[in-house]
Amino acid sequence: MSILNTEQKDLWVSWDEYHRSIELLALKIHESGLQFDHILCLARGGLRLGDVFSRLFKLPLSILSVSSYRGAAGQEHGQIQIGGSVASVEQNLRGRVLLLDDLVDSGITFKEVQPWLRNHYPEISEIKSAVIWVKSVSVVVPDFYVEYVEGSPWIHQPFEIYDTLSLEELARN
Repeated sequence: MSILNTEQKDLWVSWDEYHRSIELLALKIHESGLQFDHILCLARGGLRLGDVFSRLFKLPLSILSVSSYRGAAGQEHGQIQIGGSVASVEQNLRGRVLLLDDLVDSGITFKEVQPWLRNHYPEISEIKSAVIWVKSVSVVVPDFYVEYVEGSPWIHQPFEIYDTLSLEELARN
């Protein structure tokens, strides 16, 4: 599927691979037979998954902004920051929630977000989690994932070009 550079311990993912991985994850969840009341994605990494899942599962999309990466290229791991509330057109986040992100790196984000959600939205009855990639170094394993990755390689997703691209460079191209 993805190209693993064992020398640099990086994983390079094309747009086609990325989109197919989202589809494979959706199929896994569909085949499980589980039903959800809400799709909740973690921004930024889970936004694309959330959009696709909301359309495929015909459910409203809710978004929670979470950040743990900093730096010019977005590769420096820092302390997790959780937004103040969930953005949603739904009145209240309740029932069965599918929590989406692109990957589980250390696992700290999922470990901290789930109790935060239960504390702020007590009407949530169940939270299941799903990602494309789970790294073996994670302290949590999501309920659903597409690919288990040994160690902690940096996963270069196709949209990362925008982390270092300036608007001036974009205008020149």
